[in-house]
Amino acid sequence: MNLKDFKVSRYERQIKLFGKVGQAKLSNAKVAIIGLGGLGCAVATYLAAAGVGRLTLIDYGEVKFSNLNRQILYWTKDLGKPKPLPAAEKLKELNPEVEVEVLHLKVDEGNVDDVVKDVDIIVDGADNWATRFLLNDRCIEYGKPFIHASVHGYFGQELTIVPGKGPCLRCLIPRSPPERGPLPILGTTAGTLALIQATETLKLITGYGIPAIGKLIIYDGFSMEFKTIRVRRRVDCPICNKLNLK
Repeated sequence: MNLKDFKVSRYERQIKLFGKVGQAKLSNAKVAIIGLGGLGCAVATYLAAAGVGRLTLIDYGEVKFSNLNRQILYWTKDLGKPKPLPAAEKLKELNPEVEVEVLHLKVDEGNVDDVVKDVDIIVDGADNWATRFLLNDRCIEYGKPFIHASVHGYFGQELTIVPGKGPCLRCLIPRSPPERGPLPILGTTAGTLALIQATETLKLITGYGIPAIGKLIIYDGFSMEFKTIRVRRRVDCPICNKLNLK
């Protein structure tokens, strides 16, 4: 099997959906994943498997024992390591065709512009609202899609934010919620929301499928229910009202 046939074989099941043109779009795409916890690890795994050309993995933490119930890119041998390093190692083993950039840093006002402007899509794997709102604001400014999700216990939410086409995170949550300490979390909750994020990312890149723009997807794993709530742009939103949004 030559290299061309190998590549087609790797992706043949998804090429049946969006064709070789869609696959080429994936191979040329650049996605940043901010936070490599339960959300970020699963998102990164599925985007690498799908053949997204470049993944930028950003996290400032080290692997802890308490991470291992949900952060699937870390194994016991990785304890104490900066999170992006073992994550990148495993993703390269999964798919050597994918370029993986690692940044062991905390996203803040001083570096967020460099993070956002050089990629096509930003995926929210953050564990605090300050970082989420910072990313939301810069993504609106640079016109980059921002795939938000957050999880707690059996529950999670997801919102696909595309500047110029729908509301932003501040339209949904005008004021930053209070930051709280380590929250209870079931690993499968993070996995479920992460796969929704990955699906939305792949749809935006390939153009195949209808992104959930303006729809807040709520997952209740305790009673196993999904709900969708329509979110509209707030006319007084201090961030996205600067744009001519639909």
